[in-house]
Amino acid sequence: MIDDFAKAYLLDDLRWARRALLTKVDGLSEYDARRPLTRTGTNLLGLIKHLTVTEARYLGEVFGRPYPEPLPRWDDPGHANRDDLWVTAQESRADVVAAYERAWRHADVTIEALPIDAPGHVPWWPQPDVRLFNVMVHVLTETSRHAGHADILREQLDGVTGVAPGATSDHDAADWATHRARIEEAAREAGVSD
Repeated sequence: MIDDFAKAYLLDDLRWARRALLTKVDGLSEYDARRPLTRTGTNLLGLIKHLTVTEARYLGEVFGRPYPEPLPRWDDPGHANRDDLWVTAQESRADVVAAYERAWRHADVTIEALPIDAPGHVPWWPQPDVRLFNVMVHVLTETSRHAGHADILREQLDGVTGVAPGATSDHDAADWATHRARIEEAAREAGVSD
């Protein structure tokens, strides 16, 4: 049986992942917070903007609680998922972060107001009839996935790791270089048989 304990546990994990994601833009320049860091343009503020839409839609409209701010329509023929994965020059970091916090407050009210087995409808899913539990797991998974992306992007930018603001590893650069070299050697050794 899925009960209120499970709901509280999932919500606590979601709150932790949200905060962890936000730490990844702390201390960065505007350029580094929004510049494309992969071939597909993945960037830190874009991940936050994307999760704003995720929370607002999945933990809002799916349960008959439309988000009060405009959202791109999932069924708009001109909309692609990547459209909300980047931030324009006119959007400030503070505005993007504040929008994410508003979306998660809206989502938290939905979660707190409904029982874990409350029905919802996700029309773009193959099995569109869902329960709050299903959607909470989905949003937590999506948030954790993108927080992991943000971990890697931030480490590549300036070496900052961990979830505390401004966190760095307890190992020094020489220790990490030795560790990385050991991994590289093992990979090369295994690749000899390819």
